[in-house]
Amino acid sequence: MSVALKTAGNQFGSRDQSADTAGEYANEHNLQDPLKSENEKPKPSTGRKPGRGRRLKDLSMFARQLAVLVRTGTPLAQAMDAIQKAISPGAWFNVIEDLRRKVDEGSALSDAMLQHKDYFDPVCSSLIAAGEASGELDSMLSRLSDLTRQQLRIRRSVGGALVYPALLMTIGVVVVIVMIGFVLPQFAGLFETLDAPLPPSTQVLMAISGFIRDKWWMLLIIGGIACVSAKYAISTEKGSRALDKVLVKLPYVGTFLRNLITARIARLLGVLLGSQVRLLEALQLTKQATTNACYNDLLQEAEDAVSQGEPLSLTLARSFLINPSLSEAIKHGEQSGQLGVVLLDMSEFMDEENDIVVKTLASILEPVILIILGIVVGCIAISMFLPLFDLTSLAQGG
Repeated sequence: MSVALKTAGNQFGSRDQSADTAGEYANEHNLQDPLKSENEKPKPSTGRKPGRGRRLKDLSMFARQLAVLVRTGTPLAQAMDAIQKAISPGAWFNVIEDLRRKVDEGSALSDAMLQHKDYFDPVCSSLIAAGEASGELDSMLSRLSDLTRQQLRIRRSVGGALVYPALLMTIGVVVVIVMIGFVLPQFAGLFETLDAPLPPSTQVLMAISGFIRDKWWMLLIIGGIACVSAKYAISTEKGSRALDKVLVKLPYVGTFLRNLITARIARLLGVLLGSQVRLLEALQLTKQATTNACYNDLLQEAEDAVSQGEPLSLTLARSFLINPSLSEAIKHGEQSGQLGVVLLDMSEFMDEENDIVVKTLASILEPVILIILGIVVGCIAISMFLPLFDLTSLAQGG
């Protein structure tokens, strides 16, 4: 996905500091000419590409610290130099150093950020450009910090809630493999000495155990091929789009995923509109920051409709991807001229609801996994000892 938005005019020529609105200035500094030459393209960031969670954490801390320093009247280059001194050497250190150097040379911070797309997405650059144009850079930095902190908090909330269930599932799989692959073979010799027919459940388990011990290499090869094939399929545009469509349509899981993505889109649009970014540009930037193909298509459809004069709420209301309550709220926001405020309020409400769902889901998954694990282990144990019980009954009957 390209970080820069395409525009018909040439960009990055000379900066017009007298832009009428912050949105126009943001558009002027964040839209790149698709016909620009290769030697003018931004250079990639130095160092290893950061993980999503790490990038959000670094960006949040940077924006927060820079906002405090700028608010106290510290020159931007000096503020960045002070922040850099507190960062350990590494890829992020190199990024901040490059930003500081470009600012020292007279570049705008938003322009410098465009050289490091792995760390600063289009929304980030647009907010900074809007702050530079309006003279409220500290306010925009605070908004950026709040935005990234909220995204990081949601990621940690979902990830933290799923850690224990994932650990239980892993332990359960290991226990079952150990029992079938190592414990059951110890009973095989005993069962042969009994010279008695085994119950069907015991025969099935013994067959599975024998297959795993004899064909474990085949299972590893099949599993490896399946993983590589799945990874390759997802890496293609067609495969990724198919996966996105399946995920958003899954029962329960799809509903939760739709709510998460919708809340993020509402928050991004609300922050951008509150920063005086025009609606069309806000839709473009939000689309670039959204990874789900279904929502990308929806935002593109909304952008086309808005450019033709249709209300945003009308397009969103036609899609099952958007909660009807959000569409209705957007409709009232458009009518009252408070669309940005309404979107931020709705995103807060939806994030609270998603937190409740995550906690409820985690509390339900844990006992369910324990019950399933207990049933599986119990069935294996019963199947192992059932022949012994039968032999004891025959001996007593004899």
